[in-house]
Amino acid sequence: MINLQSFLVVGMILFLLGIFGILTRKNAIALLMGIELMLNGVALTFAAFDRFIKPAEMVNPIDGKVFVIFIIILAAAEAAIALAIIIQVFGRYEDINLEDLKRMKE
Repeated sequence: MINLQSFLVVGMILFLLGIFGILTRKNAIALLMGIELMLNGVALTFAAFDRFIKPAEMVNPIDGKVFVIFIIILAAAEAAIALAIIIQVFGRYEDINLEDLKRMKE
């Protein structure tokens, strides 16, 4: 039987993998993937709490579902905008390495 703790462990692993990806990668797309992993870990945690913890006095317990839908919308918008920026930077500098993009200041 899958319980709340199992979902929280998987959500924590996703979040930590996202943090690891952000801290260790220098590629803009890898950084974007790390942010997506972190958002998915948080969304899984909200969905798990919504599924397993429902107060009896709540008539319409949709709090966790609203947060998950908000996170999905935020992730889609973030991915679209970030990929558009990455494509523009690659078109101009032919590189998406974050450390090499310091010439954007010039």
